[in-house]
Amino acid sequence: MNWPQALIFDVDGTLAETEQAHLQAFNLAFAAAGLDWRWSPEDYRALLTTTGGKERMARHVREQGGDPAAWPIADLHRAKTRLFTEIVAGGGLRARAGIREIISEARREGVRLAVATTTSPENVAALCPTLFGAPMEAVFEVVAAGDMVAAKKPAPDVYLLALERLGLPAEACLALEDSRNGVLAAKRAGLKVVLSQSFFTQGEPTESPDLQVAEFSGLLPLGRLRAGVS
Repeated sequence: MNWPQALIFDVDGTLAETEQAHLQAFNLAFAAAGLDWRWSPEDYRALLTTTGGKERMARHVREQGGDPAAWPIADLHRAKTRLFTEIVAGGGLRARAGIREIISEARREGVRLAVATTTSPENVAALCPTLFGAPMEAVFEVVAAGDMVAAKKPAPDVYLLALERLGLPAEACLALEDSRNGVLAAKRAGLKVVLSQSFFTQGEPTESPDLQVAEFSGLLPLGRLRAGVS
């Protein structure tokens, strides 16, 4: 492919290994609400095949034989988001290998930067100062998030929204993802996609990304994209 005009990043598991912090926030929110739910890492790995925090909680209720409509899932999710932002603000999260350098090099080359994620804009806003030392708006020109669209990944909606807001066709852009659902969403939107599996997505089916690397640092320098993604 030619040098992409824009890179579109997934967030959780792509920009950083955030899922452990999300798991901690979920369990804290459950405890604060007086629920006896406690998700183990193994539970969470399985639940991650369902995209979206509210959707994961609804799935958990259904798997326990309950009706999600009878539970305050939206309230629990708001509490979980607040707790996640507090955990992130406490430090300890680092960008995945190569992410900061990819963003810096892309910016130098005039490549535009966007996000297409199932997480909330609040979570992206919390992460950016920690990962990049700058507010979200200074890092990403476009942020397309899960609750902005009708269907979350693996549906293509959030990528289509990012493309619409960038004003670019899919063939001018490249997606960076860590999961099977993310690859499916990007490809269904017509994008080429680079996959680097994260801690919680290791071993998933890959769904034929255009390029797979152990770490995103394997894309550096970005000129390799011309040869690596065809």
